[in-house]
Amino acid sequence: MDKMIISVAVTGSFPTRAMNPNIPYTPKEIADSAVESWKAGAAIAHIHVRDPKTGKPSKDLNLFREVYDRIRSQCDILINLTTSGYSITGMDDEALMKKRLEPLQLKPELCSFDIGTMNFGHGFVCNTLDWDEFAAKEMFEKRVKPEIEIFDTGHVEIAKHLIGKGLIQAPPFYQLCLGVMSGIAATPKNLLHLKEILPSNASWSVLAIGKHQFPMITMGIIAGGHVRVGFEDNIYLSKGVLAKSNAELVEKAVNLANLLNRDVANCEEARQILHINRAP
Repeated sequence: MDKMIISVAVTGSFPTRAMNPNIPYTPKEIADSAVESWKAGAAIAHIHVRDPKTGKPSKDLNLFREVYDRIRSQCDILINLTTSGYSITGMDDEALMKKRLEPLQLKPELCSFDIGTMNFGHGFVCNTLDWDEFAAKEMFEKRVKPEIEIFDTGHVEIAKHLIGKGLIQAPPFYQLCLGVMSGIAATPKNLLHLKEILPSNASWSVLAIGKHQFPMITMGIIAGGHVRVGFEDNIYLSKGVLAKSNAELVEKAVNLANLLNRDVANCEEARQILHINRAP
């Protein structure tokens, strides 16, 4: 097996301080949490940004830039910026598609790539085939590796379409997202099924929501995949115990890997595994 890459999803769009007072909101808090997670063993930081005053999700490029610069000034963790389109309609409009892809201007190593339309909480994620092809082409041209988000089995087929058109460079990297309402359920059988229908040359990681996070990443460790933890997906360290930080969740993932005899990849090793031939 390859060494195991740990991603940390630092803040996401949904968790609030009413749920867990340790959720980072400001650019400094988000960046500091990513750096602390790097020290704990994470090799990739998945970044959303928030309005610093309200904590609500934001698409402000200046906030992304501040977080990016703060992280990059302190460590070489791979930066994965979101391009998610929560509750955005009209995604066949080129101006909206370009707006959604603004974080690529910062030249991160990776970006998340939602490719399937689905309900998401009380809203929805809209990803038309026009969006998929337009975004994949932009990521390819800007040399930003897409982390292909798989919330259900049909999304694997969409990704195969994009790969077949030459819009995603080999080897592809998939994030298997389990336990999201309206997506595939977080069960061992579903995780293994998704793994088996991926292209043979693929790298893959697993995330799961809430109480499913650590059981599913344990499955991922055993099955030879990579894993994602962090406040975006889960705010608890254990049943009834709120996590104090993202780093605490990363440390638990490292401990699980050690118990199961998987070595954890550092940042340079993660770049080699994912075929990212760029200096930070």
